Amino acid sequence: MWRSLLSTNLATQTVSVSNAEMTNQAIPTRRRFIHSTATLGALSALPWGRAAATDCRTADGPWIPDEEFLAELPRIMQAFAVPGVGIAVVEDGKLAWSRGFGVRHALTGAPVDERTVFEDASLSKPVFAYLVMRLADLGRIDLDRPLVRYRRPDYLAAHEWIGLITARDVLRHTTGLPNWRAKPATEKLVPAVKPGTRIDYSGEAIFWLQLAVESITGQSLDQAMQEHLFGPAGMADSSYTWNTDLAARSVYGHRAHDQAGDGMPPQMFREQWTLAQQVADAWGKPLSAWKYEDAERALPQVMAKAPPGLVTWPGDIVANAAASLRTTVQDYARFLALMTERRPRATWEISDSARQAMLTPQIKLPGRWTEKGLGWNMEPTRDGPLFYHSGSNGGIFKNFAVGDAKRRRALVVLTNGGSGGYVYRRVVRAATGVDLLSYDL
Repeated sequence: MWRSLLSTNLATQTVSVSNAEMTNQAIPTRRRFIHSTATLGALSALPWGRAAATDCRTADGPWIPDEEFLAELPRIMQAFAVPGVGIAVVEDGKLAWSRGFGVRHALTGAPVDERTVFEDASLSKPVFAYLVMRLADLGRIDLDRPLVRYRRPDYLAAHEWIGLITARDVLRHTTGLPNWRAKPATEKLVPAVKPGTRIDYSGEAIFWLQLAVESITGQSLDQAMQEHLFGPAGMADSSYTWNTDLAARSVYGHRAHDQAGDGMPPQMFREQWTLAQQVADAWGKPLSAWKYEDAERALPQVMAKAPPGLVTWPGDIVANAAASLRTTVQDYARFLALMTERRPRATWEISDSARQAMLTPQIKLPGRWTEKGLGWNMEPTRDGPLFYHSGSNGGIFKNFAVGDAKRRRALVVLTNGGSGGYVYRRVVRAATGVDLLSYDL
């Protein structure tokens, strides 16, 4: 079993930094996928890895985990069968510290290093929200205009509520749409409730807004992200799609510690992207340049190569703003830094009012312990409000990001294990001293 191999590999590795479960018995579709130790070394050779607490400006201490906890982290990872972890910290509004632990792949023992790319899962959503807010600043999208005026995909149901949904509804999850359809190739997308009346977490809504952004910009998602965020922010190791370099540097996902199975579980995005890459290479058009219409055209060719059920509709082989972002932990921290109070801002950054909207409750519903901003969740704590988001893909990737905008600090933990939630909760608690309700609810 891979867990015994994991123990062996972890015992010999010195590492550099830097919601449904899946089984081997059936090949899940992408929407099912995204719905759903011994001595470990750690690197301090990066410039930000050398930053110490003395570099931080806050009075109540940095969010950098102490060495005692970090020495304990490998044992925690082994207990929960999480092979690899990346942690990055923002202090004083900039990337301040980063470390990586373990291996990208438990069977090969390929180590996590400073160039390791993690699958961010739903941490993709706040990054996409940043792009939408930038377009709003530029006057290219109106957050309160019906989304059908920008784009009406043919898979939307003929329902009166469809025409009421806005980009604001999408980013605060009040569209009434489901998270993911079970059969997107044949099932129409229909809201369960009137938009703006309750919170329904929806990846489908994010994907629809992504298609609207394609129509507005004339660009693929990755092209728009590169222009408005990845390029100017120095996020050179970030993409919502795939290429051979990302394939070589990306982690593999691993089962939860209490889930039976030998060998590696299905790697949904990797398997779909690998097939789509063959078509992209034949066309001479990289996946990062694909829009939905490219995926529609490529679908028959990809389906002909794919096992039954792996690829069923164009959304399986095109960038997914809700779930397919890949980054290093350092890149994600660079994004988190943009969520903190920043004066002066660079000309390419979103306005302060846009940032405030991302971090301000957008809908008031009785009895809630957390609030929805535009792209982020918020929770009150004894130290003030924190913004956060979790991520889970296929039960084999678990991630968490949290920040304190006013104190200009943030933390991201990316893992490649189905039990990564048990690990990231301990990291966040150790780093922040805060026990969020969002860990467990």
